[in-house]
Amino acid sequence: MLFLIFFIAVVVLLFWKWLDYRSLEEVQGSVKSVLSGNGQHIISNLFQVDEKSKRHGGELVASVLKSHGVQEIFVLCGGHISPILVAAEKLGIKIFDTRHEVTAVFAADAVARLRQSIGVAAVTAGPGLTNTITAVKNAQMAESPLLLIGGAAPTLLKGRGALQDIDQMVLFKPLCKYAARVERLRDIVPTLKEAIKAAKSGCPGPVFVEFPVDVLYPYELVVKEIGFNPNAKGFIQKALNYYLRCHVSRQFGSAWFPQDITPIPSSIPMPKSEDVMKIVELVRQAKRPVLLLGSQATLPPIKCEDLAKAVESLGIPVFLGGMCRGLLGKDHPLQFRHVRRDALKDADLTILAGTVADFRLSYGRTLSKKSKIVAINRNRQQLTKNEKAFWNADVSVQADVATTLVNVASSVGSGRNKPEEWITQLRQKDNEKEAANEKKMSEELVNGYLNPLSFLSKFDKTLPDDAILVADGGDFVGSAAYIVRPRGPLQWLDPGAFGTLGVGGGFALGAKVVHPDRPVYIIWGDGSCGYSLMEFDTFARHRLPVIGVVGNDACWTQIAREQIPMFNSSVAVDLAYLVAKPLASITAWHLLCIELSKVSMVDMGI
Repeated sequence: MLFLIFFIAVVVLLFWKWLDYRSLEEVQGSVKSVLSGNGQHIISNLFQVDEKSKRHGGELVASVLKSHGVQEIFVLCGGHISPILVAAEKLGIKIFDTRHEVTAVFAADAVARLRQSIGVAAVTAGPGLTNTITAVKNAQMAESPLLLIGGAAPTLLKGRGALQDIDQMVLFKPLCKYAARVERLRDIVPTLKEAIKAAKSGCPGPVFVEFPVDVLYPYELVVKEIGFNPNAKGFIQKALNYYLRCHVSRQFGSAWFPQDITPIPSSIPMPKSEDVMKIVELVRQAKRPVLLLGSQATLPPIKCEDLAKAVESLGIPVFLGGMCRGLLGKDHPLQFRHVRRDALKDADLTILAGTVADFRLSYGRTLSKKSKIVAINRNRQQLTKNEKAFWNADVSVQADVATTLVNVASSVGSGRNKPEEWITQLRQKDNEKEAANEKKMSEELVNGYLNPLSFLSKFDKTLPDDAILVADGGDFVGSAAYIVRPRGPLQWLDPGAFGTLGVGGGFALGAKVVHPDRPVYIIWGDGSCGYSLMEFDTFARHRLPVIGVVGNDACWTQIAREQIPMFNSSVAVDLAYLVAKPLASITAWHLLCIELSKVSMVDMGI
């Protein structure tokens, strides 16, 4: 008797697991469907499939994106993902198609940074996804909350040699905070909600969700393509039909039951009051403090305007990097540009606020051993990178950077004596280096060629206050980083720590979509522009005016500068001069090609 009860319990448990019931209400629903005899197959009724529904999985994907405030998706089309694109457009989500999948992800990255929300890209299976890997890795290292949606081969054909079928999960799991594969329509909503939450929580980053093609298309079409044999004879053929019926019914079971599509609140680490007070005490004692602000400081929930007020209130000399460039405007008295190494050498307090002790700080070796050091970062690995090897933190805070600084500024108050003498000392050194640079910029021609420093200086002086700058290059962009000054926060886009060439077209696309009424400039080298120059076709088709400024010296100059003297060879560093007019005639391109040839500089009215 006990054995019989145990056997029945096991059967019921397996049956429950097979049908994937989530509540007793679903069990009751299945029973009612089976008993109703509504003209559907008994297996369909058991799984509560609506065989007559014309809806498809793409509609569920689009509804979740819409509920999470997604305004656009960047794509390169493919049959695997067509239902998502069609459904999203019907809900008012704009679709921007690009000429390369990597551009779609770069554009989503830019949207994530500028809108400070989730950016979304969708690409087809196989090579469509492998084409995105560089951009996904860049987003991971830049800490951008990005959702990549990828198509996949039908579930029954996975691993059987279907077109564009590869193990995509093994590629993206190391790059993404969250990676999931959806095989049932009822799982679309919770999986996407969890993915978006993961992308925005903690230290932000990319997430990946894979959708097999049969999860996205309507039931009727999937049944038609799945391989039923309507004239099945014999046990094997009938058993195969039964298996296929169970498979597709399980896929579409409970697909259209109401689900909560509202966002799951993201989790952001906040500073402890005792850590804030430790920093406050160090700030009050410091005579020569220095603040280094990195991109992470621009992340929500604190607005950039409130962060800027906190920095001003602290009254500490500040060096701005990444997305923080422009935080204090063009010429703020607390912002310094050219004397960071000198400042770090003499500082008695160094605050690394979202700034990492990687190659940009010589792995921490530029930090003074005599200085007290405060490190603030959401990411534990970045917070402690190269610590103990070349530097030691007196206070380490794993928390939101901007919130920590706002709390510190509020607690320090206005009664503290500002380090005016220290500021004056640094300003004098900074002005000296600025004057030396101005001297280099004063000559329009150098050895008969256009002086890029002179051009960039005039470009900076004519730059509109609301301009967004996209930096994509090596030598020319390296010069621009010192000369061209963004006028406000979130107005400078560069790849970040990965140093990726080719971000230009995608970043500019994302920036122009977020801010259609503001001028967007790509500062390109003639090497880097080759990666995404064709995206001017994308700009033209979507009526998005973007200006590309190319430093055209027919060379990979950043590499040549060291390679030629060292090895006496220019192999692989020489290019041909980029000729703008023939390229511009292909589409409606607008490209300002700065040829470093024998021409005279003229005042620019860009």
